[in-house]
Amino acid sequence: MGSVKDLVVIEKPKDSSCGLGKFVFSDRFSVFDWGKMPDEIPLKGRSLCIMGAFFFEKLEENSYKTHYIGLVEDGKIKRLDELKEPSAEMVVKLVRVIKPKVKDHTYDYSEFKNLKANFLIPFEVIYRNSLPEGSSVFKRLREGKLSPSDLRLEYFPEPGVKLPDTFIELSTKLEEIDRYISWEEAKELTGIDESVFDEIKKKAVLASKLITEFAQRADISNEDGKFEFALDEKGELMFVDVLGTPDECRFTKDGFHISKEILRVFYRKTEWFYELEEAKKRDKINWRKLVRTPPPRLPEELKKLVSLMYLACCNEITGREWFKGVPTLQKVINEIRSFLDSIR
Repeated sequence: MGSVKDLVVIEKPKDSSCGLGKFVFSDRFSVFDWGKMPDEIPLKGRSLCIMGAFFFEKLEENSYKTHYIGLVEDGKIKRLDELKEPSAEMVVKLVRVIKPKVKDHTYDYSEFKNLKANFLIPFEVIYRNSLPEGSSVFKRLREGKLSPSDLRLEYFPEPGVKLPDTFIELSTKLEEIDRYISWEEAKELTGIDESVFDEIKKKAVLASKLITEFAQRADISNEDGKFEFALDEKGELMFVDVLGTPDECRFTKDGFHISKEILRVFYRKTEWFYELEEAKKRDKINWRKLVRTPPPRLPEELKKLVSLMYLACCNEITGREWFKGVPTLQKVINEIRSFLDSIR
């Protein structure tokens, strides 16, 4: 399916009915839209699978529809409270994924105008509760692509500012390079009814608050993150893919990123990253072919510490010790800070 998790199709979705599939969470990771990187993070996949299932089950308890069915253990589909060990396999409903066609270096979404049900909405829904250092919002504010008033602010913000309300926006999902897109353009491109987008905004805000609630129990801030949605066979909105994990959310603790941002910090210092950025400027569709330098391997110590970060985060957010003998998240953060300081 992708660079981070695989999809096993058990039953293909049809025009009028959902299919059935299984996500197999790997220990792979991806940064900067590159795809599979040369290293793996031990047990990362199982931690993400458990956190994703945890929040899907919490959403269902609050009467929100999701495509989640359960997790696999001993060949059986189980809910979290039935599991003996952390699983890396999640069973889900599948919908049709319709990719926009490329015509003259632009994307054509016209096929969506004929769809009414059982398809993936081709955008990522991004929520922002605050603006931590490194947020793409600052660059877009400087370029005039966003204004402080869009964020309901009366001033140009500094890193760390908390937003007065959760800010919801869209980016493309099925293009070679994700790009931010206005709600108006999304409606115009796809013909999806405005009421669907209104419901997406409402549910995204409420889901963000749910994640925030459980993150705060572990003294973690839920700064921003993303959701994906689909219309099921009845045309009703449901949460899909995965949510509430450090790969889908920007979590911080004491201002420190509990996410792939740690890996991005390392890679931003490399020749590979410089070539990647230049290639994206030259060709927004075929940029990968222009990058000659391969991404370097991670230092072993950093790889081990990032693994512990994922496991500790899973234990503390879910309130269950899925991974035994793991240090506290605060202790892991302190060790990562020391390591990053040593390579600067």
